[in-house]
Amino acid sequence: MPAPGPIVTVCTANICRSPMAAGLLQHALAGQPEPLRSLKVVSAGVAARSGELVSENSVTALKKAGITIAGHRSQPLTARLAAEASLILVMTESHRAMIQLTLNPPPKHVYLFREFLPRGKDKEIGDPYGGPLKIYEACRDEMVEAIPSLLEFLKKHYA
Repeated sequence: MPAPGPIVTVCTANICRSPMAAGLLQHALAGQPEPLRSLKVVSAGVAARSGELVSENSVTALKKAGITIAGHRSQPLTARLAAEASLILVMTESHRAMIQLTLNPPPKHVYLFREFLPRGKDKEIGDPYGGPLKIYEACRDEMVEAIPSLLEFLKKHYA
C-alpha cells in the first residue's frame, strides 16, 4: 500500500495562516504513534504567488510555541498538489468554495481546519494579515484549539 499523500493546509496567500497551521499540525503529529507520525504536512494558498516569505508575525507567533517556520516560502495550491493530497484543510468556507469551483475534478477531502470542533465553536479562522502580533497569536491559538479534534479525525481516517 503506498504512503498517503500529504495533508495540505490552505489559506489565501500562503504567508500567514496556512504556514502556521502546517507547522502546528506537523508538530502535533510528531508526538503521535505511526502511521500519524509519518504524515507529511505542507501548505499552499488559493491565490498565492510562489516564493513569498512567510509573514514575520506568523514566524514570531509560532516561535513563542517552540515551532520554527521561518524557512517557509509560499506556493499556490495546484491541481496536482490537490490530487496528491490525502486531506486538504482550509481556513474559511470561501477557501473551500474556491477549491471546489476551480479544480477539476474537485477534491473530495476538503475540510475546515476547525471543522471537527464541537458545535457552537466558530469554524473559520480569520485572516490576521497586516494586523499586530496579538492578532496572529489569537489566530495561532484558534488553530491550537482545533488540533486535538483534528488528531482524533486523523486517527480514524488513517487507522
